Amino acid sequence: MKKILASHISAAPTLVAWLGVTVLVERLCSLWSPVILVLAILCATCCLLSGWGAAAHTLPTEGKAVFITGCDSGFGKATVQGLDALGFEVFASVMDLSGPGATELQRTCSSRLTLLQMDITKPQDVQQALLTTKTKLGLRGLWGLVNNAGVCVNFGDAELSLMSNYRGCMEVNFFGTLNVTKTFLPLLRQSQGRLVTVSSPSGEQPFPCLAAYGASKAALGMFINTLRHELEPWGVKVSTVLPSAFKTGQSSNFEYWEKQYKNLIQNLSPGLLDEYGEDYMLETKELFQGHARSAPEDLSPVVNTITDALLSPQPKVRYYAGPGVGLMYFIYSYFPLSLSDKFLQRLFVKKKILPRALRKQHMINNNNNNNNNNNIDINK
Repeated sequence: MKKILASHISAAPTLVAWLGVTVLVERLCSLWSPVILVLAILCATCCLLSGWGAAAHTLPTEGKAVFITGCDSGFGKATVQGLDALGFEVFASVMDLSGPGATELQRTCSSRLTLLQMDITKPQDVQQALLTTKTKLGLRGLWGLVNNAGVCVNFGDAELSLMSNYRGCMEVNFFGTLNVTKTFLPLLRQSQGRLVTVSSPSGEQPFPCLAAYGASKAALGMFINTLRHELEPWGVKVSTVLPSAFKTGQSSNFEYWEKQYKNLIQNLSPGLLDEYGEDYMLETKELFQGHARSAPEDLSPVVNTITDALLSPQPKVRYYAGPGVGLMYFIYSYFPLSLSDKFLQRLFVKKKILPRALRKQHMINNNNNNNNNNNIDINK
């Protein structure tokens, strides 16, 4: 139990997490026995102290090569820069070799960096990237594969999400990552290296309005966890990084959300558009934009966890990166489902507008109640 609690709590020792815990404990004192709460807090404190007291030890980077996907921006680009600075030989895939992200990497990184144009949904691109990597490595294996490339091509209720969005998320986040992983696994097995995958809490928890994205990450998570068991005899260690929200790539691009919103409105059936109402979907878009606006820009928590997964003698199976994500998993794992659902709704999309059909129904119900009350007064 001590190890389980440590894995969830130690990942979020930020001020935000501690404030969240304080408020949560105060509210739960009326629901839970104080004895249980005190025991949980003491156990978590012991785990934190024991974790801080451990001496840090990492493996050397000399001679180690890492392949990272999705490096045009965000986590991928920041990780390339961080690993290059540590002395890794880095192979970084980008969608556009002449784009601003690739240009910045070429300017800021050492000659050890190799940039490759690769769309992970195109098998021919993946095979070409493998051939280039093997040529550069010679007889050496690949120490690390960092599956970072991913996309969120939708927002909105599951019923409203277009089938093209479900397929788009699956094609990139699951099938694309699956193909890259299978393609590079022989090089990882050769060096008994590391497989690190950036996933998402939405693949394990029911985030409102992220059904398509969450479903693709859930499939990816099951695949990676299965690999973890199967690669253990080969000496390959497998880790998953679960970040909180950050300003990365398209998530912080307001034009992107406008485009997604217009695409949804134009392709939604008239019946669904009437039942939900355009104002309901407009609020969802604005909530996503607000969430992106408030997300932190410092990507170092994610870069640091990826680095630890590559260099720690005993890397963790799961890394929680970013403010509040460890607390969120702790609540989801150990608290009543009704409480964790409310926490998730308040943390992410705080919708106030009901679908149009429900608003109409509420008005009818209220009118009926008023008429019944009037009849009762008349009878009196």
